[in-house]
Amino acid sequence: MIELFRRTQNPWGQDVLLGISWDLMWAAVVASALFLVGHAIWLRARGGAHEPAPAPAPAGLPERIARHSMGARVFHWTMSVAMLTLLITAFVPVMGLDIPSWVTFHWMAGTLLIISVVYHIIHAIGWQDFWAMMSFSPASIREGFATVRHVMSSKAPEPPKAGKYPFDHRLYHHVIILVTLAAVCTGLVMMARIDTPFWTRNPYIVSDATVGIIFVIHGLAGVSLILLIASHIYFALRPEKRWITWSMVRGWVDREHYLAHFDPSKWVVTGEKVMPPAGGALADSSVSAPREED
Repeated sequence: MIELFRRTQNPWGQDVLLGISWDLMWAAVVASALFLVGHAIWLRARGGAHEPAPAPAPAGLPERIARHSMGARVFHWTMSVAMLTLLITAFVPVMGLDIPSWVTFHWMAGTLLIISVVYHIIHAIGWQDFWAMMSFSPASIREGFATVRHVMSSKAPEPPKAGKYPFDHRLYHHVIILVTLAAVCTGLVMMARIDTPFWTRNPYIVSDATVGIIFVIHGLAGVSLILLIASHIYFALRPEKRWITWSMVRGWVDREHYLAHFDPSKWVVTGEKVMPPAGGALADSSVSAPREED
């Protein structure tokens, strides 16, 4: 039987929470492995991934379409390093591997995560089309239902092509926001209870009962991130998805994938001279889309 929480008695004999049971960590690891293997088997049984038919190309569409700015890419990879460091320093010691100064590495990675999240919020509101990712219009919800039907049955009609941010991308983004904010907010309180070069610890900033709840929320966020990050890495490495991963490295997608996976009427592009071709000195006419219309 899996235990959910760890409990103890404080010096006054009160029963208080210590945090989540480590059984949940192992359950998350097993669930991640089962999902990854199960998805790979299921996709193979369906005959592999199906490449949608390309949409009609708008006049003058160039070879490269800008998708992620340099600022967005720096944030993504910085957050990735912080997240992986946090998971390793949080759970690997529980598995029996001794990491010297793991607490120090953990709070430093947490600080890097907080800085990157604050930067992303400011960057998204000030320089990106914030609501294109955050909002769910009726059209995007219909797109989501159509996508689910097609996933459940290969005989279902092809879902409509998405705008710049497909429904599943938005859904994952919103879930990762909630989990990350839960980890960050509780982590800030927990950091006040340890010594750092910036402050002296204050173990009495909250009561034992309250800190137990904070540890539980932080732990649940951590085990959720095991599932979320494992699935994210898995899909990023799948052959049919690597073009999306490369767009987070290079900043652009090629014309063929743009037309195959996106609706040009929803991801409306504007011409910009942004990227040189791979082997030449002349600027390549690439396009970006600051706003998505549903």
